[in-house]
Amino acid sequence: MENNVHYTKLTPISFLKRSTYVYPNKPAIKYGDRSYTYQEFSNRVNKLAGALKSQGLGIGDKVGFLVPNIPEMLEGHFGPLKIGAVLVAINIRLSAREISYILNHSEAKILVFDSEYGDIIEKIKPELKNIKCFVQIVDTEPENKNIKSIEYEQFLLTSPYGDHSISLESEEDPITINYTSGTTGIPKGVQYSSRGAYISALGNVIESGMSNKTNYLWTLPMFHCNGWCYPWAVTAVGGTHVCLRQVRPDEVYRLISKENITNMCCAPTVLTAMYTSKYAEGQNLSGLTVLTGGAPPAPKVIRSIEQMGAEIIHIYGLTETYGPMTLCEYQPSWELMSSEERVKIKSKQGVPYITGDDGLRVVDENMNDVMKNGKQMGEVVMRGNMVMSGYFNDKDATDKAFTGGWFHSGDLAVWHSDGYIELQDRAKDIIISGGENISSQQVEKVLMENEGVSEVSVIGVPDDKWGEVPKAFVTTRDGITLTEEELIEFAKERIARFKAPKYVEFGPLPKTATGKIQKYILRDKEWAGKEKRIQGSL
Repeated sequence: MENNVHYTKLTPISFLKRSTYVYPNKPAIKYGDRSYTYQEFSNRVNKLAGALKSQGLGIGDKVGFLVPNIPEMLEGHFGPLKIGAVLVAINIRLSAREISYILNHSEAKILVFDSEYGDIIEKIKPELKNIKCFVQIVDTEPENKNIKSIEYEQFLLTSPYGDHSISLESEEDPITINYTSGTTGIPKGVQYSSRGAYISALGNVIESGMSNKTNYLWTLPMFHCNGWCYPWAVTAVGGTHVCLRQVRPDEVYRLISKENITNMCCAPTVLTAMYTSKYAEGQNLSGLTVLTGGAPPAPKVIRSIEQMGAEIIHIYGLTETYGPMTLCEYQPSWELMSSEERVKIKSKQGVPYITGDDGLRVVDENMNDVMKNGKQMGEVVMRGNMVMSGYFNDKDATDKAFTGGWFHSGDLAVWHSDGYIELQDRAKDIIISGGENISSQQVEKVLMENEGVSEVSVIGVPDDKWGEVPKAFVTTRDGITLTEEELIEFAKERIARFKAPKYVEFGPLPKTATGKIQKYILRDKEWAGKEKRIQGSL
């Protein structure tokens, strides 16, 4: 098909090529006092590609990036791609042991890291047998001189003159590997193909309504599912990337106003931090579209941000689906609803992306569709262009995930008569108390309606009589005091009494770098030394 007039390989590098041609003098990236036009951005990407190539890298070779949301991380989404290499963007909050594992498992040959993480790299450097070149970015922290490395800007200068583009052998070639959090075992390397990344990026463009007027604020880590493919999506429309090294409510609000931000993505915990902060009063977010996912947002979160003027789009997906694959598509009939009814509906996970085709089902254990009655629970399964090509060097895990010709998410949901799905829980998070299924997410949404609650996580904990019962871990809003008894009664007034938490513990919650609450840490602590006895099953 290589020479066919009617076919070219789909690759996100074409987005940068077009935007550079159409908008050469338009701001592509803004970060502090730095600003790059599309022509400057393209030139820097080409230099990165050339520098990597001069180190002997080519198609299929891996490049590790341990970098926060700064311009160099954006360049990392295009430089390796330009020469057919594979980006391995690493979670900056991982432990030294986890970072070492990912770099070794991915077989990365070059590591680009920010000097803030120099101490970690110094510690694990002897273990990194495949890394032939260390490249250090000096941004806010001094250079770590104990590591034999080349400074990033100097590395770019090693690029030979000329264009360094290499054509991929196939649009099915992997262009990135994203490692899962490893909360249930060893992290797995999720492979994104050139075709899948291209299509997923265009899906984001369409579903979030982006255009050449887009100013996108980087509140979502680029190392997380490649920033849900937004490095490519924003570039595709010639929008402006506004980088943000650290997400703080005051800085988020400042940049939204200063840079006329039109779009951003984040986990619900970021939105919670925004509306509960002392900077929230008087904020006007009109004209801002926010995609939120990673955990189901409570109706209160949606309501609080939309009352400031923003539009919330609730999305759902996994690392294995290039980030978001479904969204709660807005319906004109919702205009007739009260605001309370509307925000409850908007907390559903919805329908497939326009680029997701018909690749979404909710099925029982025999792979039959569950009834679309909003009651029968099943597992969410997906397939199509927005599903990973597989786990790197792990055929067994890939085969298991693709059982029956569909990707198995491990998420439990109901299917409504209108075709919208609604998550009930992760399969491992469902609480089975005395044979009754309790959705931890339902309990969490109820508790979030209490004005004193900032964040909450509910898990099942051991109980001699019922096997397990719900326990709530709660972070309260600043200046507000709640008691265990108050919250338990609050829940009992709103849901079945057996679903209400039997215990409440107050304090900060453990989270991933993307703001997801790490339930497994809470669960491991509660079940330490105890055998899980479940009365009844799904």
